[in-house]
Amino acid sequence: MTAAHGVQGTLDELGTPLAEVTFVVVDLETTGGSPSESAITEIGAVKVRGGAELGDFGTLVDPGGPVPPFITALTGITTAMVTAAPRMDSVLPAFLEFARGCVLVAHNAPFDIGFLKAACTEGGYAWPAFPVVDTVDLARRVLTKDEVPNCKLGTLARYFRAATEPTHRALADARATVDVLHGLIERLGSFGVTSLEELRGFAKAPTSEQRRKRHLADEVPSAPGVYLFEDDAGEVLYVGKSGDLRSRVRSYFTGSETRWRVREMVGLAERVRPIVCATGLEAEVRELRLIAAHKPRYNRRSKFPERALWLKLTVEPFPRLSVVREARADGASYLGPMGSRRQAEEARAALHEAVPLRQCTQRLTLRLIERGRARTCALAELGRCGAPCDGRESPDAYGVHAETARSVMEGDVRPVVAAAQVRIDRLASELRYEEAAAQRDRLAAFVRAAARGQRLAALARLPQLVAAKPAFDGGWELSVVRYGRLAAAGTIPPNAHPRPYVDALIATAETVFPPAGGAPGGVALGDGPSGGATAEEMECVLRWMDAPGVRLVEVDGDWTCPAHGAEGLRRWIDNAYAPVEPDERRRSGRPLR
Repeated sequence: MTAAHGVQGTLDELGTPLAEVTFVVVDLETTGGSPSESAITEIGAVKVRGGAELGDFGTLVDPGGPVPPFITALTGITTAMVTAAPRMDSVLPAFLEFARGCVLVAHNAPFDIGFLKAACTEGGYAWPAFPVVDTVDLARRVLTKDEVPNCKLGTLARYFRAATEPTHRALADARATVDVLHGLIERLGSFGVTSLEELRGFAKAPTSEQRRKRHLADEVPSAPGVYLFEDDAGEVLYVGKSGDLRSRVRSYFTGSETRWRVREMVGLAERVRPIVCATGLEAEVRELRLIAAHKPRYNRRSKFPERALWLKLTVEPFPRLSVVREARADGASYLGPMGSRRQAEEARAALHEAVPLRQCTQRLTLRLIERGRARTCALAELGRCGAPCDGRESPDAYGVHAETARSVMEGDVRPVVAAAQVRIDRLASELRYEEAAAQRDRLAAFVRAAARGQRLAALARLPQLVAAKPAFDGGWELSVVRYGRLAAAGTIPPNAHPRPYVDALIATAETVFPPAGGAPGGVALGDGPSGGATAEEMECVLRWMDAPGVRLVEVDGDWTCPAHGAEGLRRWIDNAYAPVEPDERRRSGRPLR
């Protein structure tokens, strides 16, 4: 009998020991949250190996435009600070050389790496194949809720007693992340993680709960539709959609699902309820309706469609513009809906620049003015208001302004566009580019809100619309839309005569009553059969209808937008925000073309 001999593995098989890995811990400060709409203002990086610091890299970066006030309040970085700083095209090569051959580490790595990749693309550099480690992912696997309430950098820095406190400045936050990384690596030793390969794979491995609950996907069909994760009490935890329900649901129980909130949700889930849909549009709409109805705790978007904002021209003797959360059937004119208060305020500012409506919030009546009890404001003295509060402007004269504002909100946006164009051209000619950019942003917010409202209102007015879209199998997808609401969805098999299928779908479609009025164009956007559809649902329908090959089968009513409305200006506005040549980036307030 021959004895078996043990074979010692090579160092390559064991992986790269963590003590021999050179990490570059990087942090960025930016003007916003999206690489497509924002720019880097500061880069900070620290190079470490074996617990020792080898060097650091830190610089402000000129983003090519103004730093928003809320970013200045958060980071302390002002426009004046970055004006003399180097541009990204000169900073990026130096950073890439500093990090060459190293492992990049960042706290919430997708954010920082996303901006760096975008900078490489813009500068014409190929993104190096950096291995990336995310300290957020590691912390979520290593630490429990009893140890830390969340995985924010400040929380982890305090927990690991970092020598540097995070301050929303790049180099300081990078140094704090270094201490967090070292603390996490020390904790990972108890899990047997000693190499770089084990470190990178640790955060991506499925949790025990994910492995234990893989059977929940067994009965899910391979078909398009919506799926609902429910706990043992029947509460809906999460709603999603997919073209292949089985494949999508199974992915929640694998290492590819790394979102910590979703992993936490999987731990609570006891069943998955699939709802098969005829078309992708039906699945998208059903998802929106189910999220709005159940408000699942693990869904982040579309939970509160009622939180949309509107710009309202009030109904009173001296109307004013007010930002409200509901478009009612009260005879007022509305502009929207808009997704944030900032957009609503900018749209209101653009309209105020074109029409001298009063900006005070008091309820102004003729009796109050006659008795001299109305409050006056500084805008009257500046010539920005006709001052009806002290009788300088008559109700008839003020009514002309109110009627102009109403006309603008209901269709003819030319007065706002013309007024904004004059101001932008003047400011640009005076080299006051930051102020010109602010005026451009106001106009863009107004045009986009008006265009959205006019598109939605046009669809919401139609008693019935039937459309067909080519399907992948050679057949057709059918949709019946009534007052903006998807009332029925179905399919036509390949080579079949369409008329019987169209007639059958129309006959079985949901009954939808006309909305009560009050939104843009006099049409309200409701939330059910008695009130039309939500704005999000109608936008799903419009996106589906904008797809190539879609054909209108039947239209009951007139489907039109105002001749001088905002819909035709959306491309014009988007062109104003299009990328410009590097030597022109500072001129972000260039005239609209």
